[in-house]
Amino acid sequence: MTYRHATVRGDYADLASGAVLHSAPGFPAFPVRLASEMFLRAMELRGGGRATVWDPCCGSGYLLTVIGLLHRRRISAVLASDIDPAAVGLAERNLALLTRAGLAARAVHLAEQAERWGRASHAAAAEAAHRIATTLSADGGDVPNAVYQADVFDADRLRQILDGRPPDVVIADVPYGEQTSWHGPNGADGAAGMLNTLGSVLGDNAVIAVAVRGRKAPRADRLRTCASFKIGTRTVALLRPQP
Repeated sequence: MTYRHATVRGDYADLASGAVLHSAPGFPAFPVRLASEMFLRAMELRGGGRATVWDPCCGSGYLLTVIGLLHRRRISAVLASDIDPAAVGLAERNLALLTRAGLAARAVHLAEQAERWGRASHAAAAEAAHRIATTLSADGGDVPNAVYQADVFDADRLRQILDGRPPDVVIADVPYGEQTSWHGPNGADGAAGMLNTLGSVLGDNAVIAVAVRGRKAPRADRLRTCASFKIGTRTVALLRPQP
């Protein structure tokens, strides 16, 4: 399957993990072009307008931050959650980069590091932070965001963090046992268990775009599969709650 929306292979160097965006061992990044394709296909299925986007197993928050920066004009807010407190802390740092103040602070820190250690990579990243901030301002400014600690299999906790405002688009790259794995008492339920839980807390018009490793698209009893596609080593399923 080829790209349908992100048809141009863009220069995503400014969004590389570990440059402006924060990274840490055990928290993998995600292909930027595929992230864009997933989001745009979900928005196409949803039918337009601006969306609140939620990643319920966000890890570092890299995937959600990239989408927020690439598609600010289509996004009203982003939400992130994860069971791992270390992930939540890292995601908070990345989602702070969806604000001009956060990007300015990151640019200052990177410039200080460049001067202290004499590393050209830090100076280049500081310049990238300024470029990202300029684009963010032009596209609509700061993206409202929030990060929570929550078990993706705990429907009551998910309803609590959504607080009666279910998201329009859910996007996730699920743990696959290489750098990341499921945590919590219901981790053995895997992607199907996660999807069934999401189906119990989302509104009827929500769209879920979930990426897994391998060729088999994930399915769930509470959701209907609207489409799936494979790019590289990942298969992406687009699902909606059952009517």
